Amino acid sequence: MKKKKSIKNSLINLFLFLMLLVGLALVFNEPIKTFLLKQRSNQYRVSDITKDQIAENKKKETTFDFDAVEAADLESVLRGTFSDEDLYVLGGIAIPSVSINLPIYKGLSDAAITFGAGTMTPEQEIGEGNYSLASHHMINPEILFGPLVNIQLGAPMYLTDLEYIYEYTVTYKEYVAPTRVDLLDIVPDKTLLTLITCDYTGANRLAVQGELAKKTPIKEASPEIADAFGLSINR
Repeated sequence: MKKKKSIKNSLINLFLFLMLLVGLALVFNEPIKTFLLKQRSNQYRVSDITKDQIAENKKKETTFDFDAVEAADLESVLRGTFSDEDLYVLGGIAIPSVSINLPIYKGLSDAAITFGAGTMTPEQEIGEGNYSLASHHMINPEILFGPLVNIQLGAPMYLTDLEYIYEYTVTYKEYVAPTRVDLLDIVPDKTLLTLITCDYTGANRLAVQGELAKKTPIKEASPEIADAFGLSINR
């Protein structure tokens, strides 16, 4: 009888321990994920690379299959953090009004849009046509493209390829169906920046577009814009 009672108590204790582990995982899931995302993206900051590296990265082969992208759960973030997948930095995006400062990677691999912003088509060039980027929307509204929910029409958005800084002005912001691929089309007589991320449900997409306002040699950039990228020019 005592033996049965002991086994029963052990099973109860094991169950309670497992429930504690599940509870801790739920509580710390997002903080752990946020920490890993920031650590990984900081390894590829545009302020830490060179124009020559960008030129080499443009030649690299990578994937552009948006349909193959998975949700950025803790498992996928852990997998990306400890994988040896190369990420090819092409520049940086900074939107000071919503505190975005991310590396731009070539392609749409899981890692590219989990640890920064990925380019949506193979041949696009910053400052030409319709430059389109995608990134995840996380539960934490302060990371990746999550802050775009707060962006306002007329806000400036900046891209850099370390030769120039390109300033775009937000002209469009809408929640759209995933089928709205026409937003990636080149529009005659317009030079656009298109940013795409999931909405909080994952069912639709938040699309933000801006038109090119000006292009400035990076050495002539203001200290405020340089700071938005973490660049040390114009000190």
